Amino acid sequence: MRYLKEIPHPAFRVGLYAWNNKYLIKIEAGMYEQTYKISEMDVSSPEEVIRLVDEPFLQRVNERFAQMHEDFTKTVERHEFD
Repeated sequence: MRYLKEIPHPAFRVGLYAWNNKYLIKIEAGMYEQTYKISEMDVSSPEEVIRLVDEPFLQRVNERFAQMHEDFTKTVERHEFD
């Protein structure tokens, strides 16, 4: 996997990568990560991929991180981990 660039954001670490004829957008928040793959055939440049990372998209990503945290917290509680 080849690192292309960091996409600035105040709340998340957002990286753009190239791998296996795809662009990967990796978004990290604490211990959670979301990855989105876009075929290189579907876009004309890495800049076009970066445009996909807009505020409405990142709002949904943030909501998904909250759901991920809730799901993980519940499984930890079910299995009595501290």
